[in-house]
Amino acid sequence: MRYPKGSRRKPSSNSIQPKQNKHQTKDAHANRGMTLEKDINETNHYYLESEQAVIHKKPTPVQVVNVDYPKRSAAVIKEAYYQKPSTTDFNGLYRGYHIDFEAKETKNKQSIPLSNIHDHQVEHMKRIDKHGGITFFIIRFSKMETTYLLPLQPFLKMWEAQQNGGRKSIPHDYIAENGYVIPFRLQAKVDYLKVVDDVFINGGEIT
Repeated sequence: MRYPKGSRRKPSSNSIQPKQNKHQTKDAHANRGMTLEKDINETNHYYLESEQAVIHKKPTPVQVVNVDYPKRSAAVIKEAYYQKPSTTDFNGLYRGYHIDFEAKETKNKQSIPLSNIHDHQVEHMKRIDKHGGITFFIIRFSKMETTYLLPLQPFLKMWEAQQNGGRKSIPHDYIAENGYVIPFRLQAKVDYLKVVDDVFINGGEIT
């Protein structure tokens, strides 16, 4: 299995540019899914069936607190609670690289709150990055019908600024400037691997 090594550098001029919208059309916008998670799950299914990648959503851990045993051979869960995910939403393998990302959707046109992201998730992503994996955020501004891939490093600048008394959200303009528009396609509604190729693998973020 190949794992990326070496230093990071800026994407080449041939890579996807943040403000390019050439992949987006009015027809594509009209056919978008109801939620970002649903669209990513369908995209991941397409990647799997077309043998491009093996990437899945991690199940949310459940804490069982009350179980009834009406029969010796059966148990019925009476009470259980969803726990906070310990890491990120999605992970898997693509072209020998470990892929690990968090997905967030907002109806706000101006920014996305940092309160939607937890300390343990950021620490997990830092570890993935340290060990050579590819990690990022997928952020959708639903009312603007635009979905971005935001790499970890520009995200960390806003995260650390917040911890030092800075703003509690990431502005849309910052994401548009430092992120990459994810193209929409019929079978891959959130075709993030196209951006991964252009930015991280072929574009020079990872060598």
